[in-house]
Amino acid sequence: MKTNGGRRRIRALCWSQRARRGAGMAQKKYLQAKLTQFLREDRIQLWKPPYTDENKKVGLALKDLAKKYSDKLECCENEVEKIIEEIRCKAIERGTGNENYRTTGIATIEVFLPPRLKKDRKNLLETRLLITGRELRSKIAETFGFQENYIKIVINKKQLQLGKTLEEQGVAHNVKAMVLELKQSEEDVRKNFQLEEEEQNEAELKEKQIQRTKRGLEILAQRAAETVVDPEMTPYLDIANQTGRSIRIPASERKALMLAMGYHEKGRAFLKRKEYGIALPCLLDADKYFCECCRELLDTVDNYAVLQLDIVWCYFRLEQLECLDDAEKKLNLAQKCFKNCYGENHQRLVHIKGNCGKEKVLFLRLYLLQGIRNYHSGNDVEACEYLNKARQLLKELYIDPSKVDNLLQLGFTAQEARLGLRACDGNVDHAATHITNRREELAQIRKEEKEKKRRRLENIRSLKGMGYSTHAAQQALHAASGNLDEALKILLSNPQMWWLNDSNPETDNRQESPSQENIDQLVYMGFDALVAEAALRVFRGNVQLAAQTLAHNGGSLPPDLPLSPEDSLSPPATSPSDSAGTSSASTDEDMETEAVNEILEDIPEHEEDYLDSTLEDEEMIIAEYLSYVENMKSATKKN
Repeated sequence: MKTNGGRRRIRALCWSQRARRGAGMAQKKYLQAKLTQFLREDRIQLWKPPYTDENKKVGLALKDLAKKYSDKLECCENEVEKIIEEIRCKAIERGTGNENYRTTGIATIEVFLPPRLKKDRKNLLETRLLITGRELRSKIAETFGFQENYIKIVINKKQLQLGKTLEEQGVAHNVKAMVLELKQSEEDVRKNFQLEEEEQNEAELKEKQIQRTKRGLEILAQRAAETVVDPEMTPYLDIANQTGRSIRIPASERKALMLAMGYHEKGRAFLKRKEYGIALPCLLDADKYFCECCRELLDTVDNYAVLQLDIVWCYFRLEQLECLDDAEKKLNLAQKCFKNCYGENHQRLVHIKGNCGKEKVLFLRLYLLQGIRNYHSGNDVEACEYLNKARQLLKELYIDPSKVDNLLQLGFTAQEARLGLRACDGNVDHAATHITNRREELAQIRKEEKEKKRRRLENIRSLKGMGYSTHAAQQALHAASGNLDEALKILLSNPQMWWLNDSNPETDNRQESPSQENIDQLVYMGFDALVAEAALRVFRGNVQLAAQTLAHNGGSLPPDLPLSPEDSLSPPATSPSDSAGTSSASTDEDMETEAVNEILEDIPEHEEDYLDSTLEDEEMIIAEYLSYVENMKSATKKN
C-alpha cells in the first residue's frame, strides 16, 4: 500500500514539474508574440542602428526599448530585454541567410525538433534545393543526432517525399520543417547496442504499419468503388449520412472521399493512443484526399471540419503549433463547415437528430484551440474570450459519473452512456430511451442497407449471366438507380457498353469467325443471315446478346456501333506475374487480408465515436491556459 501511494505521489510531483515548465514555455511564447506585435506597430527594425551596430552587436538603444515595453506589459525588464535580443539575433540570422541565398543559392530551412530534446528545438539548416528528400532526411538525422530510418519530415503540411527533389516538392528558402519521431526515446543517444537495435526494429515496424495502412485503405476503397463485393463474405467500407444510411457519391469522387475518411479514422485511432507522431502523417494524407473532392461536398459534411480540428490538435500536442502557419485558417474553415452543415443555430442538426448536445464537444475543442492560438499570438483578450466559451461548454457537457454507472447497469456501454446523457441534458431515463431507440433504428437501417446491397449484387449477377461484364452491369444499374429492367434497357440501347470489360482474360470469348450453328440459331429467330453474322462478330459469338440487341433495334445493328471486334477494348494478355505460383498469390492475399483487418480494427463500431470524449484532457488544458491569461493580467513589474 505504501509503495503504491509513493508511486502516485511521484507521478503527481513529475506532473507538477512538467506543468511549471509548460507554463514558463507558454508565457515566453506569449511575450515573444506580444513583443513582435509591438515592434511591428512601432515599425522597429532591430537589425539596423541604433539597435544593432556595424559589427552586428547589440546597441545601447535596445535597453531603452526593453524598458518601454516592460512598462507597457508590466513585467520584468530583464526578461523583456532577453526576448527582444533573441528576436534581434534571429532577424540578423534571417537577413544573413537571405543574402547568402541570393548570392550562392543555398537555402535556409528552419528545423523544429521533437519536444523531448532538451536543446533549442528551433534550429537553422543550410541546404541546396536540388537535393532529394532522402538526402535532406539524412542531413537532418546526421546534424541533430537521429537515426535516419525512424524520422519523418513534414514541410508545408505534407510529408517529405524521399525520391523527389526539394524544388519539385515546393520547398523554398526560409521554409519550416518539422521532425517527427516514429519512436519516442528518453535519451539523445543510445549507448547500449541492444537498445539501439530494438529501437531500429520498432521504427521499421512503425514504417511497415504506415505502409500497411495505406495498402489496406486502398483495398477497401477499391471494394467500395466496385460495389460488387459480397457483404456477407468480404469486408468493405461504406459512406453513410448522419442517420446511418448509405449515401450516393459520384464515382469520380467516391474513392478519394473513401481514402480521406479512412486515413482520418486511422489518424484518430493513433490520436486516442496519444501516438501523435504517427497520427499526423495519416491526418495530412486525409487532408490531401479531401482536397480532391469538390468544394460543395466538403461544405456539406462535417468530416472535413473535424479533420481540421484534429490536425491543429495534433500539432498542439506535439508542441509544434508554430509550425502550422495556417492554424487560424484551419480553425476558421472548421467553424465555417460546422455552420454550413449544422445551420446558423444548429437548426439543421436538431431537425435531423432531434438534439445538438453531442456535437457541443466539437465546438468545445474548436473554442479551446482558438483560445490557445490567440494566446500564442499575443492576443490575450481574444484568448480569454474563447477559453471562457470553452469552459462554459465544459460545464454544460459535464456528466455525473453515477449517472453513467446507472446506464451501465442497464446493459449500455460507457460510450453509449456519455453520448446519450449529453443528447438528453443529463436525464438518465431519457438517455436510456434515446439509446434503445437509436439501437433499434440503426439495426433496421443496417438490415435495409444489407438487403439493398444483396439485391444490387444479385442484379449484377443477372446481367453478367446475360453476357455483360461486371463494369457494364455496374454502370447500367447506377444509371437506372438500381432497377434491373431499366438497366437492361440501357444496355440494349447502348450495346457498345458490352465492351466495358473487367480486364479479365477469361472474359475474352472472341472468335475469329462465328460458328455456322450460332448463325443458324439467329436466322431461325427470324434475323437476316448477314446481319446475324455481323452481330455475332461484334459480340464475339455471344448468341444471347446478339439476339437481344437485334430484337431491340428492329432486326439491325445500331449505325454507330463498330462492326469489328478489333475496335473494342480487348482485355490485356496474361502477364508472367499473373501466372505465378499459387504460393506467391496466397502470400499476397494473406498480406492484403492482414492490411485490411488492421484498418477494420481501428474503424469504430459506433458511428458517433468522434463525438465521444471524457473531456479530461480538455478540462486540464482549459484550466492551464486560463491560468496563463490570469497570470499575465495580474503580473506586476519586477526589477
